[in-house]
Amino acid sequence: PAMLIGGLAVIARGIPRQTIDIDAVVQGEGLDVETLLQVLEKSGFAPRIPDAVAFAHQRQVLLMRHVPSGVPLDLSLGWLPFERDAMSRATLIDLAGVTLPVATAEDLVVFKAVAWRDRDKGDIERLVVRHGDTFDFARIRETLAAFYDALDEPERLQEFDALVKRALAARGE
Repeated sequence: PAMLIGGLAVIARGIPRQTIDIDAVVQGEGLDVETLLQVLEKSGFAPRIPDAVAFAHQRQVLLMRHVPSGVPLDLSLGWLPFERDAMSRATLIDLAGVTLPVATAEDLVVFKAVAWRDRDKGDIERLVVRHGDTFDFARIRETLAAFYDALDEPERLQEFDALVKRALAARGE
């Protein structure tokens, strides 16, 4: 199991934006990173850093580059129950003739709220404006509360709530 989770996923969910890389997650349990690297290399990808396999084992992300196009690929190794569940909820979307599993808009909000960079905050606002009427905000908040507690940043939940409140106001709610 795998899915897109970054800027391309946000675009696939109907939000116009620019991106320069591909962010995806693949099921990490039982995954042989060395074999994955070999498969990716056969598909035109090369490691972006020396000893990419050791880095992937340590940081849970395999940093690759598509050699013909130069496009970076950040391939996260998903171990958490949330990631596994999100992959099971992903839907297939056609992106320029290639059908790929893409995280749901609701799950993208969680991924973006964990990363919490300025670009992620903007993506969250736009996702809420566009798809908020389909979101289970109680589930999102519960998931984020667990992440923020693990990160020892529980105050971030209030920041998330304020961001969502602004986005819902922009929707007219």
